[in-house]
Amino acid sequence: MTGKTRSPSEITFSVWRAIFLREALDRLFEGRAAWLWLLVEPVVYIGLHAFGFETLHVNQVGGMAINMFIVAGFIGFLLWRRTWMQVLHGIDSNRAFFAYRQIKPFDVAFVRAFVELFLMVPVAILIMSLVIMTGHGITQNTQNPVWLPQNPLLVIAAIFGLWLLGLGFGMVTSVLMRFVPEVDHIFKILYLPLYYMSGALLPLTLYVPLPYQYIFAANPIVDGVEMMRLGYWPNYNALAGVSLGYVYAWALALLLLGLMLYKRFSRKLVMR
Repeated sequence: MTGKTRSPSEITFSVWRAIFLREALDRLFEGRAAWLWLLVEPVVYIGLHAFGFETLHVNQVGGMAINMFIVAGFIGFLLWRRTWMQVLHGIDSNRAFFAYRQIKPFDVAFVRAFVELFLMVPVAILIMSLVIMTGHGITQNTQNPVWLPQNPLLVIAAIFGLWLLGLGFGMVTSVLMRFVPEVDHIFKILYLPLYYMSGALLPLTLYVPLPYQYIFAANPIVDGVEMMRLGYWPNYNALAGVSLGYVYAWALALLLLGLMLYKRFSRKLVMR
């Protein structure tokens, strides 16, 4: 008597669950206190930059307190960057899994991206809690302090857009790196300039004249980061030309391109 035949959707969810458990355990326990470094990295970056700006007597940017300005921007950028890097190296890190015909490159890319989102949400909540407990509000108004995001739906939409952007960009670049491994060095070189040009830590509205702000807004990461800040404080003076729809347009375009590349080179991607 044969067993019940499993549907394709059941097989897919079983594959995703197995990969999720493996990736989550690796991220949290692959090294000594690996779970702690997920929190330490953003806290150190945020603390150092906030201290530097306050030393220079920059207390607010666009109507937001400098601490919350950095927190909102860096959380969004970090989610995009970590998602991109996890998807970028996903195929090489899970090459042994492709011996099972049920597992496809997209399964690995999607689950690794989801694990990153799953881990970043509690990290973001912990960082926000630490900032609030130390007495830093969204604005400098000590009479009526604002502690929580004023438009949570916009914050969630911006976070999800940046996550999709990281997933799509990671899929496209992972295919490129499979055929030209040397581009990984180029990505490492470009990371630092992109880091500061994204506006995650540096207030672009202070350093970029208005006519040139639209050039920086052409970077969808900038749009996502600025929209997160608008979700925190609707009166925030955002960079000119930013749009949430622009973030999703780029994310969907990259996802479609990534899916086409995965479909076209599916056999070559899993070959050793």
